[in-house]
Amino acid sequence: MIARLVAALLALALALTGPAFAQESEPPVTILISIDGMRPDYLDRGLTPNLAEFRQRGVAAAMRPSFPSKTFPNHYTIVTGKRPDRNGIVGNLMIDPVRPDQKFSMGDARQALDPFWWQEAEPIWITAEKVGIRAATMFWPGSEVAHEGRRPSDWLRFDQNIGNAQRVNTVLDWMRRPAAIRPRLVTMYFDTVDTAGHRFGPGRSPELDAAIAEVDARIGEVVRGVEAMGVRANFVITADHGMAETDESRVIQLDDLIDRASYVAVEAGPYAAIEPAAGTDNRVYDALLKPPAHMACHRKEQLPAHLHYGKNPRVAAIICIADNGWTILSGPPPYPVKGGAHGYDPNNSDMHALFMAFGPSIRPTEKLPLFDNVHVYPLLAALTGFEPLPSDGEAATLAPLLGR
Repeated sequence: MIARLVAALLALALALTGPAFAQESEPPVTILISIDGMRPDYLDRGLTPNLAEFRQRGVAAAMRPSFPSKTFPNHYTIVTGKRPDRNGIVGNLMIDPVRPDQKFSMGDARQALDPFWWQEAEPIWITAEKVGIRAATMFWPGSEVAHEGRRPSDWLRFDQNIGNAQRVNTVLDWMRRPAAIRPRLVTMYFDTVDTAGHRFGPGRSPELDAAIAEVDARIGEVVRGVEAMGVRANFVITADHGMAETDESRVIQLDDLIDRASYVAVEAGPYAAIEPAAGTDNRVYDALLKPPAHMACHRKEQLPAHLHYGKNPRVAAIICIADNGWTILSGPPPYPVKGGAHGYDPNNSDMHALFMAFGPSIRPTEKLPLFDNVHVYPLLAALTGFEPLPSDGEAATLAPLLGR
């Protein structure tokens, strides 16, 4: 009898100190996943069985991006809680008055990797590291850049040739580590849905449907792989923006309104950022600020309040926003106009982005009203376990999702 009691106590002690108990007592990992260009209604195509299952385990909703509804500004908004006007990444292309001879471009690594452009807001992985929480970034705009000399403990330089399967395997390798060196905050980034949406438009096409289905499969591999290891994790899945259908019949040519020598188009497309050339007096303002068809132009200081845009010195003097589906050009297009585009007013439903969350800390929620993407940041901080920095996001907006 005594021998059996001792054996039972030993078995209980092993259970309470073994790997399963240790993992149960560890705080959950937070894994933030971006599906670039993923509209919420893509879930309705019957192509995403994994996301459909995860939706039932937590919540899925439409999320309003910040203006401009572009990739770099909104990715940085999600991880700082500050709108582009305050986080400094005011466009995929921009000029700072301090460096008037240089242009930031997401395609120019020399500029995109220069810390100068990213210092106006601190991303969440840096704040986590400062409070002693290990962070790892499997791609995310801004994650390759040192912030005040700091970086995430693990990070990779963005390379589009690194496929989605390899990105998944990298994250799973991080999760296999012992708890002491396992990241507790992880970011992932998938760009293939956005690429297909640009080329083929947001409507049904074999190419876009295949991209949606493939990313769904890869996310399924991440979630099931983490769960198979017994690692507790909360997943937050976001998109940066949606996508609208465009074609050659809906084009506004700036050169038809004002001579090219009089202005600089910092960025064009669904919206245009325009600087009058030196010595042009008010000719550019006079030509553009009268209401041309299918676009609205404003001085930066007179932009509609709901855009929360125009105070940052990097915002161009004139911002023109096209009607949904229209494209503003300055000369010949640098890319095919037919297909899909984003950058329009965030209130347009085509620009809305997917939001999902599920995991041990997320309360399953049947319906979540449309909300602004700045509110994701305080949710991420709460899930990871530290106080967020002051931002434009409000913790109360997504607080009902917390707690089970």
